[in-house]
Amino acid sequence: MDLGIRGKRAIVNGGSSGMGKGSVLALAKEGVELFVSARGEERLIRSCEEIANETGASITPIVADHSTLEGRSKILALCPDPDIYVGTCTPPTFTEKFYEVSNEAWKETLEMSLQGPIQFINEIIRGMCERKWGRIINIATAAAKYPGAGRILSGPPRAALVNFSVAISKEVAKDNVCVNNILPGMHITEPIIEMFSEFADENATSLNEEIIKFTEEHKIAAGRFGDPNDVGSIVAVLCSEFSNYITGQSIVIDGGVTNSTF
Repeated sequence: MDLGIRGKRAIVNGGSSGMGKGSVLALAKEGVELFVSARGEERLIRSCEEIANETGASITPIVADHSTLEGRSKILALCPDPDIYVGTCTPPTFTEKFYEVSNEAWKETLEMSLQGPIQFINEIIRGMCERKWGRIINIATAAAKYPGAGRILSGPPRAALVNFSVAISKEVAKDNVCVNNILPGMHITEPIIEMFSEFADENATSLNEEIIKFTEEHKIAAGRFGDPNDVGSIVAVLCSEFSNYITGQSIVIDGGVTNSTF
């Protein structure tokens, strides 16, 4: 199915791995020209080359921290007028005792998960409105809607980002600029593999056993963790011509662990 976005220009921040990389792959398959940022140079270049070789898409890697003014300036210097923006970042670590989270940890996660994305969106959204076409997707977290103390560094900042995104979506919808959020649950990403591998070492079990245990304890209806490439495909659909009447929405992708009816 042709999503109607061939030749569009997209920025994907945090696109070297996980759901960001899945989004790059899905958009590349649709013929989108991509500008992909991440902080780690080696993994970023490897991921971009891998996807470019697979799809034939034009992909420009940008080593930059989008939470900083310098990083945002570097990204926008190479692509000042994107049609599509997808933003994500490495999720903060799980927290055992919420009252022991340091001020420095709060500052870092607020800059990365809230202030940076808001400032980036503010830089690009007026151009989208002028051109009468734009798609903005924030890959946030299900913890933004379903809070948990273990995700205290992840949920609250991204809940604020979701609030901001839904608020501005109402202002730009008339210009065919659609702003939506993805709220993913547990997916097989590198940080998750690392964390559950540590659990396996501590408990003398295997990675798969630890994932199964977590799945059962948290009642994930699908009985497994998700594939980040599946999230990327949903992102691509929300970026398509067929999603021009979907805006201000926050879509939970968590395998059925949550039970809201709306």
